[in-house]
Amino acid sequence: MKNKIPHLVRLSSLFLAAGCLFAASAHADEGGLSFWLPGQIGTFAAVRNDPGWSWTFSGYHAYANSETRKQNKNGRVRDSALSTPSDTLFITPAYTFATPVAGAQAAFSLTGLYGRTDVYDNESTTTARGRTRSASSDDSRSGIGDLYPMATLKWKLGSHNYLAYASIGVPTGDYDVNRAANLGLNHWSYDAGGGYTYLNESSGTEFSAVLGLTVNQKNPDTDYRNGADAHLDVSLSQFLNEDFHIGLVGYAYHQLSNDSAPGIGNKNLKSQVAALGPQAGYFFKVGKNKWYANLKAYDEFDAKNRTAGWNAWLSLFVPI
Repeated sequence: MKNKIPHLVRLSSLFLAAGCLFAASAHADEGGLSFWLPGQIGTFAAVRNDPGWSWTFSGYHAYANSETRKQNKNGRVRDSALSTPSDTLFITPAYTFATPVAGAQAAFSLTGLYGRTDVYDNESTTTARGRTRSASSDDSRSGIGDLYPMATLKWKLGSHNYLAYASIGVPTGDYDVNRAANLGLNHWSYDAGGGYTYLNESSGTEFSAVLGLTVNQKNPDTDYRNGADAHLDVSLSQFLNEDFHIGLVGYAYHQLSNDSAPGIGNKNLKSQVAALGPQAGYFFKVGKNKWYANLKAYDEFDAKNRTAGWNAWLSLFVPI
């Protein structure tokens, strides 16, 4: 397998596109929508691609929910339940330059998305005498999301690969201030960070980690501004042969500063979540090129001020 893996993984760096489709949650981040979609960074995050054009297509399914119960001193109990299934297709054309920039390989990509998001909300109040009143609502929406341009620089030093990136969220997606289900954020966002990939050519062992920071502008229709957040995406995998690898993936998302909006006051709305899960990747030849498919899934835990559940990605990398 020595000297064969690099030839394959030059084609395999999955898109570093900033996603946004977290269906509505009434906790932190307005409408539950954060600019960075945890888990979007793939295996070989800092490994160079072949120069030229490529496409990445990623199908994403997520289901998240939350249940809360509050009881006051008079014995009245309030229960609330929120579930947010969603399905999204991300499409990312990218161009990798042949001429080095500061000793690094430079690339530019633009991600767009089409998806469907659903929001189901149910609340009930039970008095001390056992009388219950309940109300529910639901909203579903299909459409396009925001656009996410991204620039990357990648350096290679033997088995060690390094990444620097910067991305912007352009508010072009479907948004309605009066609806719970939205696919756009309706505000600008800015994200930057760095990453590292260790790839041992002889053993076929790979480890990747990408750390980034997001800051957000204010939503002009609501005067709501999401707080800044930090996010970490990791991957660990092992090649079983020159084309097939398996491993683990994970992420951690932590909001650093509180949201700000009229009426929030000093209420703490900082959110966090972590996740772990399996992954598998496979290279296969189409014509003269090697395509790459990756399947991964995450089970979330340690959630605070947000819904939590599971999500899965199926991605296809197509070099041209």
